[in-house]
Amino acid sequence: MSSHSRPVALVTGGRQGIGLAVVYELASNGFNIAFTARNKSDECQEIIEQCASLGAKAIYIPSDLADIESHAQLIDKVVSWGNGLDCLVNNAGIGTLHRGDLLEMSVASFDTVMSVNLRGSFFLSQQVARWMCINPSSHYRSIISISSVSALMASPDRADYCMSKAALAMMTNAFALRLAEENIGVFELRPGIIKTAMTEKVSGKYDKRISEGLVPAKRWGVPKDIAQALLPFAQGTMKFATGSTLELDGGLSINSL
Repeated sequence: MSSHSRPVALVTGGRQGIGLAVVYELASNGFNIAFTARNKSDECQEIIEQCASLGAKAIYIPSDLADIESHAQLIDKVVSWGNGLDCLVNNAGIGTLHRGDLLEMSVASFDTVMSVNLRGSFFLSQQVARWMCINPSSHYRSIISISSVSALMASPDRADYCMSKAALAMMTNAFALRLAEENIGVFELRPGIIKTAMTEKVSGKYDKRISEGLVPAKRWGVPKDIAQALLPFAQGTMKFATGSTLELDGGLSINSL
Protein backbone atom coordinates (compact mmCIF):
# COMPACT_ATOMS: atom_id res chain seq x y z
CA MET A 1 0.00 0.00 0.00
CA SER A 2 1.56 3.32 -0.99
CA SER A 3 1.77 5.94 1.74
CA HIS A 4 -0.59 8.18 -0.28
CA SER A 5 -3.40 5.65 -0.30
CA ARG A 6 -3.22 4.85 3.40
CA PRO A 7 -5.94 6.08 5.76
CA VAL A 8 -4.84 8.67 8.33
CA ALA A 9 -5.40 8.29 12.07
CA LEU A 10 -5.06 11.01 14.71
CA VAL A 11 -4.19 9.60 18.15
CA THR A 12 -4.31 12.04 21.05
CA GLY A 13 -1.82 11.36 23.83
CA GLY A 14 0.10 8.99 21.57
CA ARG A 15 3.55 9.33 23.11
CA GLN A 16 3.22 6.68 25.83
CA GLY A 17 1.09 3.96 27.37
CA ILE A 18 -2.09 2.89 25.59
CA GLY A 19 -1.79 5.72 23.06
CA LEU A 20 1.67 4.61 21.95
CA ALA A 21 0.50 1.00 21.58
CA VAL A 22 -2.38 2.26 19.41
CA VAL A 23 0.04 4.29 17.27
CA TYR A 24 2.16 1.19 16.58
CA GLU A 25 -0.82 -1.11 16.02
CA LEU A 26 -2.40 1.24 13.46
CA ALA A 27 0.98 1.92 11.82
CA SER A 28 1.51 -1.84 11.46
CA ASN A 29 -1.89 -2.24 9.83
CA GLY A 30 -2.01 0.26 7.01
CA PHE A 31 -2.52 3.66 8.67
CA ASN A 32 -0.41 6.79 8.57
CA ILE A 33 -0.34 8.35 12.02
CA ALA A 34 -0.53 11.81 13.50
CA PHE A 35 -0.11 11.75 17.27
CA THR A 36 -0.23 14.44 19.91
CA ALA A 37 1.20 15.06 23.37
CA ARG A 38 1.44 18.17 25.47
CA ASN A 39 5.21 18.12 25.96
CA LYS A 40 7.63 17.57 23.12
CA SER A 41 10.39 15.07 23.81
CA ASP A 42 13.14 13.19 21.99
CA GLU A 43 10.99 10.06 22.18
CA CYS A 44 8.73 11.52 19.51
CA GLN A 45 11.45 11.20 16.87
CA GLU A 46 12.01 7.59 17.92
CA ILE A 47 8.29 6.91 17.54
CA ILE A 48 8.28 8.45 14.05
CA GLU A 49 11.27 6.29 13.06
CA GLN A 50 9.62 3.18 14.50
CA CYS A 51 6.47 3.90 12.47
CA ALA A 52 8.62 4.31 9.34
CA SER A 53 10.11 0.87 9.97
CA LEU A 54 6.51 -0.43 10.03
CA GLY A 55 5.84 1.17 6.64
CA ALA A 56 3.90 4.17 7.96
CA LYS A 57 4.40 7.90 7.81
CA ALA A 58 4.02 9.56 11.20
CA ILE A 59 4.01 13.11 12.52
CA TYR A 60 4.09 14.46 16.05
CA ILE A 61 2.01 17.58 16.77
CA PRO A 62 2.32 19.27 20.18
CA SER A 63 -1.22 19.84 21.42
CA ASP A 64 -3.04 20.51 24.67
CA LEU A 65 -6.42 18.81 24.38
CA ALA A 66 -7.94 21.19 26.93
CA ASP A 67 -7.21 24.15 24.62
CA ILE A 68 -10.38 24.10 22.51
CA GLU A 69 -9.24 27.07 20.41
CA SER A 70 -6.27 25.06 19.10
CA HIS A 71 -8.34 22.14 17.75
CA ALA A 72 -9.02 23.66 14.33
CA GLN A 73 -5.32 24.25 13.78
CA LEU A 74 -4.54 20.67 14.88
CA ILE A 75 -6.99 19.24 12.35
CA ASP A 76 -5.65 21.54 9.60
CA LYS A 77 -2.10 20.32 10.29
CA VAL A 78 -3.14 16.66 10.17
CA VAL A 79 -5.15 17.08 6.96
CA SER A 80 -2.51 19.09 5.13
CA TRP A 81 0.19 16.61 6.20
CA GLY A 82 -1.73 13.38 5.57
CA ASN A 83 -4.12 14.51 2.83
CA GLY A 84 -7.09 13.43 4.94
CA LEU A 85 -8.33 12.28 8.34
CA ASP A 86 -10.10 8.95 8.67
CA CYS A 87 -9.82 7.89 12.31
CA LEU A 88 -9.76 9.86 15.55
CA VAL A 89 -8.65 8.03 18.68
CA ASN A 90 -9.59 10.02 21.79
CA ASN A 91 -6.92 8.60 24.03
CA ALA A 92 -5.45 11.60 25.87
CA GLY A 93 -6.66 11.85 29.42
CA ILE A 94 -5.59 12.64 32.95
CA GLY A 95 -6.28 11.11 36.32
CA THR A 96 -7.69 12.91 39.33
CA LEU A 97 -5.37 15.58 40.72
CA HIS A 98 -5.79 14.33 44.29
CA ARG A 99 -7.14 10.97 45.40
CA GLY A 100 -9.07 11.47 48.60
CA ASP A 101 -12.40 11.90 50.32
CA LEU A 102 -15.16 12.72 47.84
CA LEU A 103 -16.47 15.27 50.34
CA GLU A 104 -13.19 17.18 50.03
CA MET A 105 -12.88 17.19 46.22
CA SER A 106 -11.76 20.58 44.95
CA VAL A 107 -13.36 22.59 42.17
CA ALA A 108 -9.88 22.82 40.59
CA SER A 109 -9.50 19.04 40.37
CA PHE A 110 -13.02 18.57 38.98
CA ASP A 111 -12.60 21.32 36.37
CA THR A 112 -9.12 20.20 35.29
CA VAL A 113 -10.13 16.57 34.80
CA MET A 114 -13.33 17.48 32.96
CA SER A 115 -11.58 20.05 30.75
CA VAL A 116 -9.33 17.34 29.31
CA ASN A 117 -11.19 14.03 29.55
CA LEU A 118 -14.65 15.25 28.59
CA ARG A 119 -14.68 18.83 27.29
CA GLY A 120 -11.49 18.46 25.23
CA SER A 121 -12.50 15.07 23.80
CA PHE A 122 -16.02 16.25 22.99
CA PHE A 123 -15.07 19.39 21.12
CA LEU A 124 -12.22 17.72 19.22
CA SER A 125 -14.63 14.94 18.19
CA GLN A 126 -17.17 17.58 17.14
CA GLN A 127 -14.64 19.35 14.90
CA VAL A 128 -13.36 16.09 13.40
CA ALA A 129 -16.94 14.91 12.75
CA ARG A 130 -17.81 18.20 11.03
CA TRP A 131 -14.70 17.89 8.86
CA MET A 132 -15.49 14.26 7.97
CA CYS A 133 -19.10 15.09 7.05
CA ILE A 134 -18.06 17.60 4.39
CA ASN A 135 -14.93 15.81 3.14
CA PRO A 136 -15.72 12.39 1.66
CA SER A 137 -13.06 9.68 1.82
CA SER A 138 -12.49 6.38 0.05
CA HIS A 139 -11.59 5.00 3.49
CA TYR A 140 -13.87 3.99 6.35
CA ARG A 141 -14.00 6.67 9.05
CA SER A 142 -14.30 6.27 12.80
CA ILE A 143 -14.14 8.08 16.14
CA ILE A 144 -12.96 5.84 18.97
CA SER A 145 -12.76 6.93 22.61
CA ILE A 146 -10.62 5.21 25.22
CA SER A 147 -12.57 5.54 28.44
CA SER A 148 -12.26 3.18 31.41
CA VAL A 149 -14.08 0.58 33.49
CA SER A 150 -14.43 3.58 35.80
CA ALA A 151 -17.25 4.71 33.50
CA LEU A 152 -19.38 2.20 35.45
CA MET A 153 -17.30 1.14 38.45
CA ALA A 154 -17.27 3.90 41.05
CA SER A 155 -14.18 4.95 43.00
CA PRO A 156 -15.27 7.63 45.49
CA ASP A 157 -11.64 8.71 46.03
CA ARG A 158 -11.40 9.80 42.37
CA ALA A 159 -14.98 10.52 41.45
CA ASP A 160 -14.08 13.34 39.05
CA TYR A 161 -12.16 10.87 36.88
CA CYS A 162 -15.01 8.32 37.01
CA MET A 163 -17.60 10.94 36.08
CA SER A 164 -15.51 12.15 33.14
CA LYS A 165 -15.32 8.60 31.79
CA ALA A 166 -19.03 7.93 32.38
CA ALA A 167 -19.78 11.03 30.30
CA LEU A 168 -17.69 9.63 27.43
CA ALA A 169 -20.15 6.74 27.27
CA MET A 170 -23.03 9.12 26.56
CA MET A 171 -20.82 11.09 24.18
CA THR A 172 -20.21 7.88 22.22
CA ASN A 173 -23.95 7.15 22.02
CA ALA A 174 -24.78 10.67 20.89
CA PHE A 175 -22.12 10.85 18.19
CA ALA A 176 -22.94 7.30 17.02
CA LEU A 177 -26.58 8.29 16.44
CA ARG A 178 -25.67 11.55 14.72
CA LEU A 179 -23.01 10.02 12.43
CA ALA A 180 -24.54 6.63 11.60
CA GLU A 181 -26.06 7.82 8.31
CA GLU A 182 -22.69 9.32 7.38
CA ASN A 183 -21.11 5.84 7.74
CA ILE A 184 -18.79 7.15 10.46
CA GLY A 185 -18.48 4.57 13.22
CA VAL A 186 -18.27 5.70 16.84
CA PHE A 187 -17.01 3.38 19.55
CA GLU A 188 -15.86 3.28 23.16
CA LEU A 189 -13.20 1.02 24.66
CA ARG A 190 -13.09 0.56 28.44
CA PRO A 191 -9.70 -0.61 29.69
CA GLY A 192 -9.43 -2.09 33.14
CA ILE A 193 -6.21 -2.12 35.17
CA ILE A 194 -3.46 -1.54 32.61
CA LYS A 195 0.32 -1.33 33.18
CA THR A 196 1.17 2.25 32.17
CA ALA A 197 2.95 5.29 33.59
CA MET A 198 -0.44 6.45 34.90
CA THR A 199 -0.86 3.34 37.08
CA GLU A 200 2.77 3.08 38.19
CA LYS A 201 2.15 4.94 41.46
CA VAL A 202 -0.50 2.43 42.53
CA SER A 203 1.13 -0.71 41.10
CA GLY A 204 1.96 -2.19 44.51
CA LYS A 205 -1.64 -1.87 45.64
CA TYR A 206 -2.97 -3.46 42.46
CA ASP A 207 -0.33 -6.23 42.35
CA LYS A 208 -1.71 -7.35 45.70
CA ARG A 209 -5.38 -6.99 44.76
CA ILE A 210 -4.91 -8.80 41.43
CA SER A 211 -3.13 -11.68 43.19
CA GLU A 212 -6.12 -11.82 45.57
CA GLY A 213 -8.54 -12.21 42.67
CA LEU A 214 -9.71 -8.69 41.82
CA VAL A 215 -9.21 -9.42 38.10
CA PRO A 216 -10.59 -12.84 37.06
CA ALA A 217 -7.86 -13.12 34.38
CA LYS A 218 -5.31 -12.89 37.26
CA ARG A 219 -3.07 -10.40 35.48
CA TRP A 220 -2.55 -6.77 34.64
CA GLY A 221 -3.66 -5.65 31.21
CA VAL A 222 -0.99 -4.29 28.88
CA PRO A 223 -1.39 -1.47 26.34
CA LYS A 224 -1.25 -3.91 23.42
CA ASP A 225 -4.42 -5.60 24.76
CA ILE A 226 -6.26 -2.35 24.07
CA ALA A 227 -4.55 -1.53 20.78
CA GLN A 228 -5.31 -4.93 19.24
CA ALA A 229 -8.97 -4.67 20.22
CA LEU A 230 -9.22 -1.19 18.73
CA LEU A 231 -7.99 -2.23 15.29
CA PRO A 232 -11.21 -3.75 13.86
CA PHE A 233 -13.16 -0.63 14.90
CA ALA A 234 -10.67 1.56 13.04
CA GLN A 235 -10.53 -0.66 9.97
CA GLY A 236 -14.29 -0.92 9.57
CA THR A 237 -14.72 -4.66 10.04
CA MET A 238 -16.99 -3.77 12.99
CA LYS A 239 -18.80 -0.89 11.28
CA PHE A 240 -22.34 -2.20 11.92
CA ALA A 241 -21.56 -2.18 15.65
CA THR A 242 -21.44 1.63 15.78
CA GLY A 243 -22.21 2.92 19.27
CA SER A 244 -20.78 -0.21 20.87
CA THR A 245 -18.69 -0.33 24.01
CA LEU A 246 -16.03 -2.97 24.61
CA GLU A 247 -14.88 -3.93 28.11
CA LEU A 248 -11.15 -4.73 28.09
CA ASP A 249 -10.54 -5.64 31.70
CA GLY A 250 -9.96 -9.39 32.11
CA GLY A 251 -13.45 -9.84 33.55
CA LEU A 252 -13.02 -7.16 36.24
CA SER A 253 -16.33 -5.40 35.58
CA ILE A 254 -18.55 -8.48 35.33
CA ASN A 255 -21.11 -8.52 38.16
CA SER A 256 -20.38 -11.63 40.15
CA LEU A 257 -21.00 -13.16 43.55
